[in-house]
Amino acid sequence: MAKYMIAKQLVGKKVITSDGYDVGRFVDAEISPVTGKLNVLYVEPNPDSGLANKFDVENGQVKIPYAAVQAVNDYIMVDRKNL
Repeated sequence: MAKYMIAKQLVGKKVITSDGYDVGRFVDAEISPVTGKLNVLYVEPNPDSGLANKFDVENGQVKIPYAAVQAVNDYIMVDRKNL
């Protein structure tokens, strides 16, 4: 139940790169059923962001590997090099 509450709190948070580019908003996550660890973040890309338009978009969402996440606070910061 605690994992659900944490994920629920993340939905809608802005996702930005460590160098300040707006990627979009967090909408969902892929969690390993075996380990319970986050594998991928699904982000709804910001249509005004030039960076977000460079990603492969599937079903209106961008997949960001969890390894790219650097920090989570008022927004989710990801390392642009790991994208």
